[in-house]
Amino acid sequence: MTTLDVRGPAALAASPADAPGPPPLTWVRELQGLPVGPPQRRRSIAAMTLEDRIAEVGSLLAAMAFAWVLCFRLLPWGTVLAYALTTFVLFLTFTTVITMVTNRGPMVADRLMKALITGGGLVVGVALLSTIVFVFVRGWGAISHVNMWTQDMVGVGPRDPLDVGGVAHAMLGTFIEITIAVAVTVPLGFGTAVFLTEVGGAFAHVVRTVVEAMTALPSIVAGLFIYTTLIVWLGVPSSGLAAAAALSVMMLPIIARAADVVLRVIPSGLREAGLALGASRWRTVWYVVLPTARPGLATALILGVARGVGETSPVLLTSGAASFFVANPVGGVMNSLPLFVFNAVRSGEPQYIERGFGALLGARLVQVHHDVGVDVAVAGMAETRDGQAVLFLQPGGELEQVFQPAARHDDVFVKLGQAGVAESIGKFAADFPDGLALGSAQAALD
Repeated sequence: MTTLDVRGPAALAASPADAPGPPPLTWVRELQGLPVGPPQRRRSIAAMTLEDRIAEVGSLLAAMAFAWVLCFRLLPWGTVLAYALTTFVLFLTFTTVITMVTNRGPMVADRLMKALITGGGLVVGVALLSTIVFVFVRGWGAISHVNMWTQDMVGVGPRDPLDVGGVAHAMLGTFIEITIAVAVTVPLGFGTAVFLTEVGGAFAHVVRTVVEAMTALPSIVAGLFIYTTLIVWLGVPSSGLAAAAALSVMMLPIIARAADVVLRVIPSGLREAGLALGASRWRTVWYVVLPTARPGLATALILGVARGVGETSPVLLTSGAASFFVANPVGGVMNSLPLFVFNAVRSGEPQYIERGFGALLGARLVQVHHDVGVDVAVAGMAETRDGQAVLFLQPGGELEQVFQPAARHDDVFVKLGQAGVAESIGKFAADFPDGLALGSAQAALD
């Protein structure tokens, strides 16, 4: 091993040669009198200086001006869409060139990707906002009347004024069909996800492949499947129940796939902790895995509801259309909002088309109602379990879980049956006849 000494040769020569001590040291020559420059300060790529902001604004203004000359003076591209696309491409070009002149390679890549990501976000935001504004403008004459939300279309024709008739019957039908579809798809979708993540095996690969393939299933195929099996073969009449079955076929792969992704990211240590404490596999899944994945499962349900609310082809083939209130899902034809919008838009009557745009907002209200219900249910479950999980070792080696307040919602809760007790914990029963409160699973295992 080499030891460094910075004293220099003069100090080493002054010391006696035969003096006892460690072996000769390797000395480092001191560089004196050499100019030392200021320390270089690294610049953060994410920081924006005044020069960068001026270059960004200048690139945008130059792109807008040059795009205007190209689209409206030199080339026959005199449309808003062509002008926006040309401006965006020119802005990327100008930003890249100016950044290359004033900065190095990493800064150029950072500015270019920032412009691309920002532009993509703006495109999505403008598309969403324009859709909402367009629906409001086209349907304002209908949604401004109270009867639009309280009446049905009995005795109302396509050319009747907007102050009579409404879409309340279609909203009720959509609500009933989506509720039945959710009741069917939630246990099947979540059960499929649990099977894929917790059981596994060769058959799980087949199930995952089928689920992934069904996510791209055309809606008309789902409608034809239910029409052939339920209506033609089994003789079930066109009704809300048949429409709910068709919507279930569309919602099931979405919910199962999203729930599978959520359960796969749950740390394996949580499962191992439940099993180490003596809980069975299904109790570990029920009391540890599923509560931990609760927010993600709620998101999977919301995605499934969003897919089912806007489907037209399945309900067109299975539910039929009614102009009056139908509350019985098996009592005959039942109208829904997507089907009402489809019939209204294709009618060709301006007032009826305006009713159709108003019904689009009704569909969004039904979806929001279900989404809020899911959020409230998730918040209620989190509130009821707002406490710290404490394992209590009862006399005889039985484990009981009690809760203490002032804990976070994301705590892990392990509930063990009286019969499923790990041997490593049961040995404490003889030493603590009055019971022992265990603060964590690790304390119990130690």
